[in-house]
Amino acid sequence: MTFWPAPHVRTPVHATVTLPGSKSITNRALILAALADRRSTLTGALRSRDTNLMIDALRAMGVGIEGDADTLTVTPPAEFTSAVVDCGLAGTIMRFLPSVAALATGDVAFDGDEQARVRPLDTILDALRSLGVDIDGATLPFVVHGTGALRGGPVTIDASGSSQFVSGLLLSAARFEQGVTVNHDGARLPSMPHIEMTVQMLRQADVQVEAPTDPRKAQTWTVAPGPIRAVDWEVEPDLSNATPFLAAAAVTGGTVTIPHWPRYTTQPGDVIREILVRMGAECRSFENVLTVHGPQRLAGIDIDLHDVGELTPTVAALAALADSPSRLRGIAHLRGHETDRLAALAAEINRLGGNVTETEDGLIITPAPLSGGQWHSYADHRMATAGAIIGLVVPGIEIEDIGTTAKTLPNFVGLWENMLSESEAGN
Repeated sequence: MTFWPAPHVRTPVHATVTLPGSKSITNRALILAALADRRSTLTGALRSRDTNLMIDALRAMGVGIEGDADTLTVTPPAEFTSAVVDCGLAGTIMRFLPSVAALATGDVAFDGDEQARVRPLDTILDALRSLGVDIDGATLPFVVHGTGALRGGPVTIDASGSSQFVSGLLLSAARFEQGVTVNHDGARLPSMPHIEMTVQMLRQADVQVEAPTDPRKAQTWTVAPGPIRAVDWEVEPDLSNATPFLAAAAVTGGTVTIPHWPRYTTQPGDVIREILVRMGAECRSFENVLTVHGPQRLAGIDIDLHDVGELTPTVAALAALADSPSRLRGIAHLRGHETDRLAALAAEINRLGGNVTETEDGLIITPAPLSGGQWHSYADHRMATAGAIIGLVVPGIEIEDIGTTAKTLPNFVGLWENMLSESEAGN
C-alpha cells in the first residue's frame, strides 16, 4: 500500500489547467462508432484506464481501432466475434457492452476487478434476457451467448440504481430487429444528464429516438431500428474531472481557469459552476474559457445532487472546508458506485477530525477543524481527488493509491503538481 503526500499550499492557487477529453463521451462514441455503417474518427478522445479497457474490449470483439493518442480511427467489423472482456471497474463497460455482445456470433465473457464483482448488473442482464438474449450469471463474471442478432422490443426496468442501465440499452438498440422501448418503473432516475447525453449522441448519428420531454413525469425512451450513421466525433474536455481543479481555487481563495469549456453541454460536470457560486465563489465564462475566483470564506450548501452524483466527493470536500454546515441530498444511489461513496466520505473526513453524518439519502457535513492523516481511496478515483482538495489547506494528508485516478484522468498527479508549480511561479 502506497501513500502520496498531498501537496499543501499557504497562498492562493492561481493557474490555468487544460484537461483531456470526457470519459463518458469517449466511451459512448467508441460504441456508436463500432456499430456504425462505416469508418469514423474520434478527436480529443480520453486515454485512461476506463477508455483503454473499452478499446481493448471492442478490439477483442473484432472492431478495428487505430491510434495511440487522442485521435482514433474506428472501423466497424463485418460481425462481432467471441471475446473475453476485462471491465476493470468501469460501469460504462459492464453496463454498455452486454448489448453489443448480444450481436456477436459466439460467446462474450465478462469479468473485472474483484471490487467490480459486487456491483449490481441484474437490471441490464435481466432486461437483455427479456429481449431474447441467453446470459449466464447475474454479476461479474458473466457470459453473453451471442447469436449475431437481437429481437429487441419493449422492456420495463427499474434503473433507479444507475442511469447506465438505460443508456446501455439505448446505445445499441438501433441494431436490434425491433429497436427498443425502455420504460423505467421505479424511484427517481439518477444522473439524468447522462441519459440526455446518450440521446443527443444517438441523434447525432441519425438514430430516431423518442425521449420524454419531462423525465420527472414520463420515463420511457424508444429507439427505432435502422442504421447508425458514422460520425467524426469531437470529444469535449471532461468537466467532472475539472471539478477538483476548480475546487482548488475555491478552497484557497485563488483563481483557476479551464480553457475549452463548452458553451452548451449535457455533461453533469457543468453544474459545478452553480455549486461554486452558491458556496460563495465567482464563475466567469468568456469565449469557452471558464474562470473561477475563490471567496474569502467558503459557505456551506444544502443541495440535491441526484442528477449529478459524480460531483459528490468534490462537493463533500468543499463542504468539509466551509464555514457553515452543508446537507447533500438525493444521492443514496452512490452506495452502489465504485465503492459506497457515502460511507467512504463520512469515514475519511471523520478520520481527519471532521463531523459527517450519513442520512438515508446523503450526508450532513458540519465544519470542524481537520488535521493531517491518511486518506483511503477505496480504489475510487473521485475519492482520491477529494482527498487532494482537502490536502491543499490541511497539511499532512497522505492519500492511499493516488494511481487509481488513472481510471478517468491518467495524469492527475502531474496536472495537480503543474497547477501548483504555475501558481508558485506567479506568486
